[in-house]
This record gives sequence, structure tokens and C-alpha cells, in this order.
Amino acid sequence: MDDDHSYDNNTVDTSKSERSIWLMKCPPVVAKAWQSSAASSSSSAATSELPSVAKVVVSLDPLRAEDPSALHFTMEMAGGDVVQMPKSYSLNMFKDFVPMCVFSEANQGRVALEGKVEHKFDMKPHHKNIEEYRKMCRERTNKSMVKNRQIQVINNDRGVHMRPMPGMMGLISSTSKDKKKAAPVKGPDVKRTRRDRGELEDIMFKLFERQPNWTLKQLVQETDQPAQFLKEILNELCVYNKRGTNQGTYELKPEYKKSVDDTGGD
Repeated sequence: MDDDHSYDNNTVDTSKSERSIWLMKCPPVVAKAWQSSAASSSSSAATSELPSVAKVVVSLDPLRAEDPSALHFTMEMAGGDVVQMPKSYSLNMFKDFVPMCVFSEANQGRVALEGKVEHKFDMKPHHKNIEEYRKMCRERTNKSMVKNRQIQVINNDRGVHMRPMPGMMGLISSTSKDKKKAAPVKGPDVKRTRRDRGELEDIMFKLFERQPNWTLKQLVQETDQPAQFLKEILNELCVYNKRGTNQGTYELKPEYKKSVDDTGGD
């Protein structure tokens, strides 16, 4: 490495290796709002500095300074074009996670170490905004369920076949004497595609409006989602009954159950 700190494409810049970085998982609506803000600021030549998109508020009880539970993080959004987007979020800190570093790659191919991850957070709408966020997710789910359906007719020497296009169900008829075998039913080993997290949470709320207790197997069948992905969301939204009449089932946490009951009463 030269004294002028010049690097080629085969050298990793480690000058920022000790910089502390926070890793945060945020809802899709927040990520889109930030990307839109970054794109608009980069296209404006008059902007000398990047605009502030949010601020983090750290709350600490001085009487319990040694207690980790006395430390709370919240994020307040600075604004945005999405009117229905909640403005206040809770940041849940993970205590245990695999040590990680952040790397970047420039257009010229040069790789740099940007720092090491000191804290990892899960960003969720604040409890006072949870109903507003659920309404937004419900609207997004309804829009995603609207699909254009088409049928394409194909002629060949065996007769006329009705072939279903993607996103639709159809019947297949043939004049051939050989009957095709029925398509196998999707088994537990078939890979399932993950839905958008916010969309799946809204579907889960609707299921618990239908009945208060569900087993993991039932929820996998209802949502057609990977079991491990469902467990992650269930651990955040529900409690697992290890004993009693509802043993082996999940039910909503009290704070979410209250929101569902209020919505049903409306």
C-alpha cells in the first residue's frame, strides 16, 4: 500500500474498519420512502447535504442504568410522500447476533470496509400506530390480490387444449385416449415463496379474527408460507400455549388481540 493511500481493484480499503455501524431491518414502506428521498436529493443540484429522513430517540431510566431493559430506542420519521405511513417506530435491539462487517463496492470495482456492526435492530410501528399500519397493509394486500386472468387456446394434432396462463386456474381437455396423470398435490418438501412481511402480517391478523387459536401446521396450510418464516412472525405477534386446553397452539399477544377486537367491533 502506497503512502498516498491509493488503492487498486485488488486491495480492500480498511481505513474505516473500526467505525461503528447500526444494522436495522425496516418495513418495505419505510425503505421505499427513504429510497425516494435519496433519489430526489441526488437529482437536485442545489442540495449540498443529504436531507434528514428520521431521528433516533434514546430513552434511559437513570434509576436503572445498569438494567438493559431500561434502555429504549424509538425512531421518528422526518416526513415523506406516503401520507398513511406511520411516523413513529419502535427499535427492538437484538442482544445476540453473529459479528458482521459492512463492505461497499465503487463503480470502478474498488472494495472498501465501511465498518463493523455494533447493534442490530428490528424496526416496527409504534403501538400507537399499529392500527394505522394494519389498515395500510390491508389495502396493499387487497391490491395485490387483483390479477388479470387470461386463457390461451392451442391447436395441435391431438385436439384442442385450454392452457391456463400464469395466475389463473383452468381445465385441460384432450381428445387423446391417454389420460394425463393428475398434478401431484404440493407436499411439505415443496419450496414455498415468501410473501411480503407486511402483507403476511395482515393475513395473519385476519386469520386470528376468524378464530383465536391456530397450530403451526394449520397456519402453513392457510398461508402457504415456509414454516420457519411463519415462526419468525408468530414469535413477534403471538404467544405459544405449552399447556392447557389450547396446548400446542398460537394466539395473539394481548396488545395485538385488543386491536383485532376493536376492529371487529367497528
